[in-house]
Amino acid sequence: MSRRSEDLAMDASKQVIVPSVLPKAHGQATLAAMQFAAGGCAGFVEVSIMHPLDLVKTRFQIQRGPDDPNRYSSIADCFRKMYRQEGPLSFYKGILPPILAETPKRAVKFFTFEQYKSLFSYGDFIPIPMVLSLAGLFAGLTEAVVINPFEVVKVKLQAERTSFKQQSSTISTARDIVASDGLGFKGLNKGLTATLGRHGVFNMFYFGIYHNLKGVIPEYKDPRADFLRRFLIGLFAGCLSSCINIPFDVAKSRIQGPQPTPGLIKYKGCFQTIALVYREEGFFALYKGLIPKMLRLGPGGAIMLLVYEAAFDFLKRTL
Repeated sequence: MSRRSEDLAMDASKQVIVPSVLPKAHGQATLAAMQFAAGGCAGFVEVSIMHPLDLVKTRFQIQRGPDDPNRYSSIADCFRKMYRQEGPLSFYKGILPPILAETPKRAVKFFTFEQYKSLFSYGDFIPIPMVLSLAGLFAGLTEAVVINPFEVVKVKLQAERTSFKQQSSTISTARDIVASDGLGFKGLNKGLTATLGRHGVFNMFYFGIYHNLKGVIPEYKDPRADFLRRFLIGLFAGCLSSCINIPFDVAKSRIQGPQPTPGLIKYKGCFQTIALVYREEGFFALYKGLIPKMLRLGPGGAIMLLVYEAAFDFLKRTL
């Protein structure tokens, strides 16, 4: 092993759990099972806590200009109107698709991040910080392919303004989408390019920022202080990454959400939608839903990583 590869392994061991530092008693199949279980646990906890803010973000992103009769003026106004008009359970509209998707999504995210990291570090040609960012980018692209059908169903459910009891089930909604539009880019894979942009860009900065800062900022001997250190790094990485990738998120919501005129597809492709929103609604329209997105993915990203690390460590020690 080259000196550079040793440095990368040592650096990564401080940042993420890698196979090279795991007990030899655990085979690859066992490690994969642990990763799926830990990822599913992290995803379930993160979605359960943060989903209402994801719903509010989607509502802001699909609403139109000042003439929209159902327009929300603020996050508080959105929560208030939803509670009064749709009931308290409306805050969890569309939660089943992301919950069902979290186990494979998180497993794919963390597993492929490790594989891409090994791939890009081969030959010692790329600096370690760039290796981490590139691994995050390609892990996000892989994740997007897995998650996109669930996102299409989730956005459709979140866009409905009926009460929770009147809303169609997740399976029924997915069946309707397939029956009317099929499995392709007009149906369950609608908005795939925007989802690729959203997840690729987010994870490129998220993993790059988190793991590089985690390796630079000294650890604390006090477990509570070090927990706070890791949480704040994850919070910062999640918030900054949200600011960078939100135009792709807005495009995704517009493409996958209801079109302004029924039967007429206005928002078609990722960059076409970004350009159209910018031209018709201005630059700041590309940042609709930024506050609820940061409130969700800032602490949510930190929660996910901390739960994942804790769950994976627990499984390593007990299995």
